[in-house]
Amino acid sequence: MTGIAGTSSGSSLLALKLSSTILYAAATGMLALINRIQPSQLAEEQRNAERLFKLLHGELQTVLALGNPSDADVNEAMEKVLALDRAYPLPLLGNMLEKFPSRVEPAVWWPQQQIRRKRRLTARKMNNGWDSKLETQMRRIVEVIKEKDLDDYLRLANKALKLNKMLAVSGPLFSGIGAVASAFVDHHHGSSWAVIIGVVAGALASAANTFQHGGQLGMVFEMYRGNAGFFKLMVETIESNVNESDVERRENGDLFEIKVALCLGRSLSELRNLAATSSENGEANNIEFASKLF
Repeated sequence: MTGIAGTSSGSSLLALKLSSTILYAAATGMLALINRIQPSQLAEEQRNAERLFKLLHGELQTVLALGNPSDADVNEAMEKVLALDRAYPLPLLGNMLEKFPSRVEPAVWWPQQQIRRKRRLTARKMNNGWDSKLETQMRRIVEVIKEKDLDDYLRLANKALKLNKMLAVSGPLFSGIGAVASAFVDHHHGSSWAVIIGVVAGALASAANTFQHGGQLGMVFEMYRGNAGFFKLMVETIESNVNESDVERRENGDLFEIKVALCLGRSLSELRNLAATSSENGEANNIEFASKLF
């Protein structure tokens, strides 16, 4: 419309110039609002929240099926619900997550201080299934997760955040420049520059907006952040068990090894080979990623 206004005269010039300026100004406001809200990131946040609440619902059903839930079970469930609510609050209600944080941190949806209770098992192995070999293996798995998987997803999340932030500023900026330029379109000498700037700024604003929201950069950032949170939870879970001096307060060693292997998408033999390989290679660049799932 700015280009057409540059070739018009009289009342049509004024009408086209005014319409172009108003449309550019409206686009600037809408882009600024949408970039502040980040709809794709909101959708990913609520998708993760729904998945985690369903997982928690299944855990609570299991506790009820076992029978005789204690006060500790109730308190633990409440802590998990509150932690989930803090991690993924309802959008647009004044407590929305920061969409452009100054520092990328993994998503945390679990209580930071979890009291480990003794498992109510009918039969126990000696040392609750733990030995020095299993402890060493778990420590090596933690090192691999920290150096490879967790570090890689935080690096990718940081790149996605920087690109998203740059485009979130560029879109409204270009459309604002277009609005100012379209207001100076007339038949006087030198007005051709206003037409050129208005058209180019509009094209750049459209490109930035299309790449940002068409590429779902907000969702990509939240996905990487959520994956980093998954690996952080694994690290804390393994370390809390290994660092517990009383083996009877740990999770059963055999079951815990199977649990870690399943979470990483590996068999028990693959998990043990990963720990052995990390010990032999030493350097992080020569070690494969711990997870085979994502």
